[in-house]
Amino acid sequence: MIKKLTTLLLIFSFFSANADQESDYYKITDIPIPKDIVFEVTCIETLPGKRIAAGSRRGDIYIIENAYDDDTTNDKWTLFASGIHEPLGLSYYKDWLWCTQRPEVTKMKDADGDGRADIFECVSDDWGVNGNYHEYAFGTKHDKDGNIWIVLCLTGSGGASSDFRGWCVRVNENGDMIPTTSGIRSPGGMGFNHLGDVFYSDNQGLWNGTSSVKHLKQGSFQGNPTGNKYYSLTKAIGPQVVEPKTGSRVILERQRVKEFVPPPINLPHNIMGKSPSGIFPDTSNGKFGPFNNQLFVNDQSFSMISRMFLEKVNGVYQGAAFKFRSGFGSGNVPAVQGEDGSVFIGGTNRGWGSIGKKVGAIERLDWTGKVPFEVHEMRIKEDGFEITFTEKAEKASVEDLASYKAKANTWIYQKGYGSPEVDLVKPEILSVTMAADGMSARIKLDKIYKGHTYSFNFDGIKSAAGKSLLHKDAYYTVNEVLGEELIFEAELGDKPKPKKKKKK
Repeated sequence: MIKKLTTLLLIFSFFSANADQESDYYKITDIPIPKDIVFEVTCIETLPGKRIAAGSRRGDIYIIENAYDDDTTNDKWTLFASGIHEPLGLSYYKDWLWCTQRPEVTKMKDADGDGRADIFECVSDDWGVNGNYHEYAFGTKHDKDGNIWIVLCLTGSGGASSDFRGWCVRVNENGDMIPTTSGIRSPGGMGFNHLGDVFYSDNQGLWNGTSSVKHLKQGSFQGNPTGNKYYSLTKAIGPQVVEPKTGSRVILERQRVKEFVPPPINLPHNIMGKSPSGIFPDTSNGKFGPFNNQLFVNDQSFSMISRMFLEKVNGVYQGAAFKFRSGFGSGNVPAVQGEDGSVFIGGTNRGWGSIGKKVGAIERLDWTGKVPFEVHEMRIKEDGFEITFTEKAEKASVEDLASYKAKANTWIYQKGYGSPEVDLVKPEILSVTMAADGMSARIKLDKIYKGHTYSFNFDGIKSAAGKSLLHKDAYYTVNEVLGEELIFEAELGDKPKPKKKKKK
């Protein structure tokens, strides 16, 4: 118990110290919850007239006016709906507020203008549900085709006792439910990138060695086979996928299960959080700072946001994750970007607890206008990686190999819970060359293993103005390579041996 408390205090002190620096660039404004309301925020949506809608896991949905103002005494809360069963998704679409709740998608409207919804219509309730606490249903906004994407958590996070548990489905405007992907375990949230592709966060556990952000490609398999029995209920995405082999590695099982889409981002457990949740893209064209079109993910346990740079290599998403902002008041779950570029974050510390100790919170995150010195983007190359910076870097520090530390690892892909880091390698950094304009650098490695996550620490890099990086660590997930394929094959109990494969 003392050891656990000490660990939590160290984590808390780290985030507290780091938050002072982060606050120079991104400001958190608390939107006070009225004292007579118990409100654990699990979904948020922006509305016309600079209003937002916020839902609580306890079943209430409120409309909040003046939520964009710095003077939070002007906020006005109006109860729009109550009695909703654990809402985990809101979408304002065609003058209706659509809600993904545990048993169904519901659309609602205030027809008489009194501020309270008086029309409720069930759009679809075609998935199964029982009394298990863990049968969450997370929903997105509508996509460009008018669909809401929904991920259905497993029963108790390890079983599939209700239809389509462990699946992603889409619900269209007509109420049709379309099974879309299998292999889901325990989602914490979902969202689109700037291109309209859909991603969700899945938590460490059965068949998930570490938490990750995954790409919901239609017809894909996401890695957990528990819900595969429900292929018998649909022909929408083809025959049942091949069962994966426990004790293997994701990179090896991709060769056996052709539908397997690997996680674009692996989040090392207890380093990049441990309960990833809501996802949002920055599509503000600079109103939220220098990270336009990048993706951001909340973490409920660590009360923080991480930033993700994604690229497609051989048609597969992969990329780098960086810490972004900590210090939120509760456990971050939903996130949505407003029309002015600000981001609304909702939270609850229910169940698993969080570093932010409030029972529930709703906060707004704004860019202060100052640009932090950060690694902006990270791309894989045939012989290493290219990193770019948000401002000009100092040549001597960038090209000094002592400025870098690197390691790489995978996780066991198994039906058991989680995994230690395995197949550890220490990449040799052969050289680093900065571009003439000081805005990027090429890191040349001795080799790159396909299927590994590469962890870099850039502690020694300085800007031309002498600043250190605000966040010094990057975690790049290598699903595909551009040069010769090297796959680090290992069976549990055997000594791992590298295996070369020629690029097709």
